[in-house]
Amino acid sequence: MSSMNNTVAVVDYEMGNLRSVSQAVLHAAAGTDVRVIVTQDPADVRAAGRIVLPGQGAMRDCMAALQASGLQAAVLEAAATKPLFGVCVGMQMLLDHSEEGDTPALGLIPGVVRRFDLAGRTQPDGSRYKVPQMGWNQVVPTAPGGVRHAMWEGIPDGAYFYFVHSFYAQPADAAHCAAETDYGGRFASAIARDKIFATQFHPEKSADHGIQLYRNFLHWNP
Repeated sequence: MSSMNNTVAVVDYEMGNLRSVSQAVLHAAAGTDVRVIVTQDPADVRAAGRIVLPGQGAMRDCMAALQASGLQAAVLEAAATKPLFGVCVGMQMLLDHSEEGDTPALGLIPGVVRRFDLAGRTQPDGSRYKVPQMGWNQVVPTAPGGVRHAMWEGIPDGAYFYFVHSFYAQPADAAHCAAETDYGGRFASAIARDKIFATQFHPEKSADHGIQLYRNFLHWNP
C-alpha cells in the first residue's frame, strides 16, 4: 500500500468545520496506519485513498468557495474512484440543486435540497417546530434491497446524532436514502451511492456513534 492510499484527505475550501472533523477522524484512526490530512491542494485530494467533504454555512457560499478554491474538479474525480464522506452541507452539495439561494450543486446523486416548511406546526410535546433543527435526533438506517448500508456497522437503529440545519436532502431515488430522521415528517438524514456516503448530521459532534461512523469509513470497501 502506498503512503497516500492510507491517507484520508479532509477537503479545506474554507467552508467546513475542519478542526472538529479532522480531530474526530484522527480519533477514529487511532491505532491504525491511517494518515489524516487537511488540505487545500487538489493534488493531495487526487492522491489520497479516501476523501471527507465537510461544509457549513450557506449552500451558495459553499459552492462558490469550492469552485474558487480549484478543488471542485479533484473532488468530482475522487467521488468516482474512491470512498467519499460528505458532512452536513458537504452532503447537500452532492445533489443536483438546492432551494437555498437557488444553487446548482455537484450532481453526484440525483435529487434536490429543500427547506423545512414547518411554520405553525407543533411537536408531540406541544412546542413549535423550530427551523433550523438544532440538537439530537434519532437516525434510522434504511435497507434498500433488504440490507443496511455497511457504514452502519456497530451502530444501532435509532441511535441519536447531532443536527444543525434548515434544509434537507430529497434524493430522487429512494435507493439512495441510507437513513431517515423525523422532524415534522421523515427526511433523508444519510444518502449513499456507489463509493459515496454522506450525512446531514455532524458525526464529529455525535459522541461515540459519530466516531464509530468515521471508523467505519476508514475500513469501508465499496
